[in-house]
Amino acid sequence: MFKFLRSKKKVDTVAISSQKVSKQWSMGLRRMRDRLQDNLMQLLRGKRAIDKSLWLNLQTQLLQTDMGTAITEEVLGLLKAQVKKQSIDHSEDLLFILKQVLHDLIAPYAQPFVIDVAKKPYVVLMVGVNGSGKTTTLGKLANHLSVQGHSVMLAAGDTFRAAAVEQLKIWGERAQVPVIAQGAGADSAAVIFDALSASKARHIDLLLADTAGRLHNKAHLMSELAKIKRVLAKKDTTAPHEILLVIDATCGQNALLQAEQFIDTIGVTGLVLTKLDGTAKGGIVFAITKQFNLPIRFIGMGEKIEDLQPFNAEHFIDALL
Repeated sequence: MFKFLRSKKKVDTVAISSQKVSKQWSMGLRRMRDRLQDNLMQLLRGKRAIDKSLWLNLQTQLLQTDMGTAITEEVLGLLKAQVKKQSIDHSEDLLFILKQVLHDLIAPYAQPFVIDVAKKPYVVLMVGVNGSGKTTTLGKLANHLSVQGHSVMLAAGDTFRAAAVEQLKIWGERAQVPVIAQGAGADSAAVIFDALSASKARHIDLLLADTAGRLHNKAHLMSELAKIKRVLAKKDTTAPHEILLVIDATCGQNALLQAEQFIDTIGVTGLVLTKLDGTAKGGIVFAITKQFNLPIRFIGMGEKIEDLQPFNAEHFIDALL
């Protein structure tokens, strides 16, 4: 009886935790969901005939989410195939099929952030354009990993933005992790190299390194990222082990241009999509993963320290539809 009670309590705790996460996703993506659901409900409610007019209207709705032409056409093609296969006559059944189609498209890119414990410290480099939310995301990620029991160190590699170092120190205090920093204008590669040396000496599990925001079309600024990689390799030939590109989801299709340049210059290994709570156009999530075949590691859905979440395809689609 005692074992049964403990087991039941554990199951209940897991269920409560899952409900809390689902609610957090639902609230975080509310703006996106409300717009998409309102439009789809108007289009698909009732037993409307599935005809050319409905397909054209549905195409318009999907394009307005910044999903892009290629993904929109793929979604419509998959929907039409299921309508024919299942002999569906009325529009109200399309919503359930749409949910499954969108889930199947995004699920392959919901690959978790995995730490190779053989590489210590595990070095994560955060890159992105100005204003994408790199420093904030880095602080939230430090907290997320620290709560999981990992020892974490932050490197203040953004030495060009006036308040970046102080901002990262504040996040370090919130997450209760040390921050390695130098003065404004210091060489970013040198700061991160010193942080790598310090983290090795202290046997830290993870080193999370901030970098200055830079425009994707400025070659000389992009080349500085390549320099950081070269300098790190002098201390650890395998570092950095993960390069996360932070993308502001409110940028829409412009995010595709940003991603292309960073991928070509430094070899991005994963994506972090921020400010999803501030946009009604979440289709960019589908467009960017499809075009670059990169996993989404995390998404940001608010300003609080716990508002960075590992990307989960099921939670994402459930919150939208």
